[in-house]
Amino acid sequence: MEKVKIYKSGSLPTTKPPEISFTGEVLINNYFECENPSKLIVATVSFKPGSRSPWKINPLGQTLIIISGIGWAQCGGEDVFEIKAGDIVQFPEGKRHWDGATPSQTLTYIAIHESKNGNAVRFLEKVTDEEYSKGHTLLNQNPNK
Repeated sequence: MEKVKIYKSGSLPTTKPPEISFTGEVLINNYFECENPSKLIVATVSFKPGSRSPWKINPLGQTLIIISGIGWAQCGGEDVFEIKAGDIVQFPEGKRHWDGATPSQTLTYIAIHESKNGNAVRFLEKVTDEEYSKGHTLLNQNPNK
């Protein structure tokens, strides 16, 4: 009979993603992959102000549970939108998207996605400063952020 697995706080490593793909200071905590037959992958990702992921595609989609802070995200062909603590965001399978912190706030979320043929995420090009700056229109709508 299988026993419950407990990953004690601090028992899973904290890593920095490659600078070639992410912009700014980003930390990945509590990364783990479930054992077969599950293809589930979970990690806690923290962004310092102004930090962001590159454009990316998750073949089976991605769910983010925002646990602290305020950030921005965008799907290809759509407007930048705000994400904040308490929000749950689901990016559709195969849809190009990015996410990250606002210029003045940190952002931390739990990322959940599945692997398809050993591929859970495909990182693309960096989000440019011009693309990222489109989030400033959200700040202009609500200057208290």
